[in-house]
Amino acid sequence: MSDTMKKQVRVVQVASGLGRKPGQIGTLIGLGLNKIRKVSTLEDTPAVRGMIRKVHHLVRVEELS
Repeated sequence: MSDTMKKQVRVVQVASGLGRKPGQIGTLIGLGLNKIRKVSTLEDTPAVRGMIRKVHHLVRVEELS
């Protein structure tokens, strides 16, 4: 794949990070999220997928082409 055709994912925060473990709060910040309904578009890499898996109960993921 060329650099311009890399897959992307849109991550939307649907639940608050308050009262969660510090690692989960840090992961939300690493994904570019910090408030409910905030949206971040990221490159679909194994590292990003691992971060999403860690906070899967707090976010909604949409695959972009």
